[in-house]
Amino acid sequence: MANTNLHNESIPSQRKKIIVLGSGPNRIGQGIEFDYCCVHGLLAIKECGYEAIMVNCNPETVSTDFDMADKLYFEPVNWEHLWEIIELEQPYGVIVQLGGQTALKLAKRLHEKGIRIIGSSFDSMDIAEDR
Repeated sequence: MANTNLHNESIPSQRKKIIVLGSGPNRIGQGIEFDYCCVHGLLAIKECGYEAIMVNCNPETVSTDFDMADKLYFEPVNWEHLWEIIELEQPYGVIVQLGGQTALKLAKRLHEKGIRIIGSSFDSMDIAEDR
Protein backbone atom coordinates (compact mmCIF):
# COMPACT_ATOMS: atom_id res chain seq x y z
CA MET A 1 0.00 0.00 0.00
CA ALA A 2 1.26 3.45 -0.85
CA ASN A 3 1.92 5.84 1.99
CA THR A 4 -1.40 7.70 2.08
CA ASN A 5 -0.33 9.75 5.10
CA LEU A 6 1.65 12.06 2.83
CA HIS A 7 -1.60 13.39 1.35
CA ASN A 8 -3.88 13.04 4.36
CA GLU A 9 -4.91 16.05 6.42
CA SER A 10 -6.43 13.89 9.16
CA ILE A 11 -4.26 13.55 12.25
CA PRO A 12 -5.24 10.59 14.43
CA SER A 13 -5.50 11.17 18.16
CA GLN A 14 -4.28 8.86 20.89
CA ARG A 15 -7.83 8.46 22.24
CA LYS A 16 -9.77 5.21 21.96
CA LYS A 17 -12.13 5.65 19.04
CA ILE A 18 -15.11 3.98 17.49
CA ILE A 19 -16.16 4.30 13.86
CA VAL A 20 -19.82 4.47 12.84
CA LEU A 21 -20.64 3.55 9.25
CA GLY A 22 -23.45 5.48 7.61
CA SER A 23 -25.72 4.39 4.78
CA GLY A 24 -24.07 6.36 1.99
CA PRO A 25 -26.12 8.12 -0.67
CA ASN A 26 -29.92 8.18 -0.54
CA ARG A 27 -31.58 5.11 -2.01
CA ILE A 28 -35.18 3.99 -2.24
CA GLY A 29 -36.01 2.14 0.95
CA GLN A 30 -33.19 3.71 2.95
CA GLY A 31 -34.71 6.62 4.75
CA ILE A 32 -33.78 8.89 7.58
CA GLU A 33 -34.06 6.11 10.15
CA PHE A 34 -30.46 5.08 9.46
CA ASP A 35 -29.23 8.62 9.95
CA TYR A 36 -31.25 8.89 13.18
CA CYS A 37 -29.61 5.69 14.44
CA CYS A 38 -26.13 6.88 13.46
CA VAL A 39 -26.62 10.21 15.24
CA HIS A 40 -27.66 8.49 18.46
CA GLY A 41 -24.79 6.05 18.10
CA LEU A 42 -22.34 8.95 17.86
CA LEU A 43 -23.86 10.62 20.92
CA ALA A 44 -23.60 7.38 22.92
CA ILE A 45 -19.97 6.86 21.86
CA LYS A 46 -19.06 10.36 23.03
CA GLU A 47 -20.97 9.90 26.28
CA CYS A 48 -18.91 6.77 26.96
CA GLY A 49 -15.69 8.76 26.53
CA TYR A 50 -14.60 7.47 23.13
CA GLU A 51 -13.73 9.56 20.11
CA ALA A 52 -16.67 9.25 17.71
CA ILE A 53 -15.76 8.92 14.03
CA MET A 54 -18.43 9.03 11.32
CA VAL A 55 -17.92 7.63 7.82
CA ASN A 56 -20.60 8.68 5.36
CA CYS A 57 -20.89 10.53 2.07
CA ASN A 58 -24.40 11.93 2.21
CA PRO A 59 -24.51 15.72 2.64
CA GLU A 60 -28.24 15.62 3.41
CA THR A 61 -27.86 13.81 6.73
CA VAL A 62 -27.51 15.09 10.28
CA SER A 63 -24.76 12.52 10.95
CA THR A 64 -22.49 14.42 8.54
CA ASP A 65 -22.99 17.80 10.24
CA PHE A 66 -19.58 19.20 11.12
CA ASP A 67 -20.22 19.15 14.87
CA MET A 68 -22.00 15.79 15.26
CA ALA A 69 -18.95 13.50 15.39
CA ASP A 70 -15.50 14.24 16.76
CA LYS A 71 -14.23 13.45 13.27
CA LEU A 72 -16.05 13.05 9.97
CA TYR A 73 -14.76 11.19 6.97
CA PHE A 74 -16.94 12.37 4.11
CA GLU A 75 -16.07 9.34 2.00
CA PRO A 76 -17.97 6.61 0.15
CA VAL A 77 -19.03 3.79 2.45
CA ASN A 78 -17.03 1.06 0.72
CA TRP A 79 -14.21 -1.27 1.68
CA GLU A 80 -11.33 0.60 0.05
CA HIS A 81 -12.08 3.89 1.82
CA LEU A 82 -12.98 2.22 5.10
CA TRP A 83 -9.77 0.18 5.20
CA GLU A 84 -7.62 3.29 4.68
CA ILE A 85 -9.45 5.00 7.55
CA ILE A 86 -9.03 1.97 9.81
CA GLU A 87 -5.31 1.77 9.06
CA LEU A 88 -4.90 5.45 9.91
CA GLU A 89 -7.19 5.70 12.93
CA GLN A 90 -6.65 2.25 14.51
CA PRO A 91 -10.14 2.23 16.09
CA TYR A 92 -11.20 0.20 19.10
CA GLY A 93 -14.07 -1.02 16.93
CA VAL A 94 -16.58 -0.30 14.19
CA ILE A 95 -20.37 -0.10 14.39
CA VAL A 96 -22.02 -1.38 11.21
CA GLN A 97 -25.56 -2.05 12.41
CA LEU A 98 -26.76 1.58 12.25
CA GLY A 99 -26.10 2.31 8.57
CA GLY A 100 -28.40 -0.19 6.91
CA GLN A 101 -27.48 -2.65 4.19
CA THR A 102 -24.59 -0.57 2.84
CA ALA A 103 -22.75 -0.73 6.14
CA LEU A 104 -23.79 -4.30 6.98
CA LYS A 105 -22.24 -5.60 3.78
CA LEU A 106 -18.83 -4.53 5.10
CA ALA A 107 -19.14 -6.65 8.25
CA LYS A 108 -17.71 -9.79 6.64
CA ARG A 109 -14.50 -8.07 5.58
CA LEU A 110 -14.12 -6.43 8.99
CA HIS A 111 -14.59 -9.83 10.64
CA GLU A 112 -12.05 -11.46 8.31
CA LYS A 113 -9.49 -8.73 9.11
CA GLY A 114 -10.02 -9.17 12.86
CA ILE A 115 -11.55 -5.73 13.35
CA ARG A 116 -13.85 -5.60 16.36
CA ILE A 117 -17.50 -5.12 15.41
CA ILE A 118 -19.25 -3.31 18.24
CA GLY A 119 -22.76 -4.59 19.01
CA SER A 120 -24.17 -7.70 17.38
CA SER A 121 -21.62 -10.36 16.49
CA PHE A 122 -20.79 -10.99 12.85
CA ASP A 123 -22.24 -14.50 13.07
CA SER A 124 -25.62 -13.19 14.19
CA MET A 125 -25.62 -10.61 11.39
CA ASP A 126 -24.58 -13.23 8.86
CA ILE A 127 -27.53 -15.41 9.81
CA ALA A 128 -29.91 -12.45 9.63
CA GLU A 129 -28.59 -11.59 6.17
CA ASP A 130 -29.34 -15.10 4.87
CA ARG A 131 -33.02 -14.53 4.22
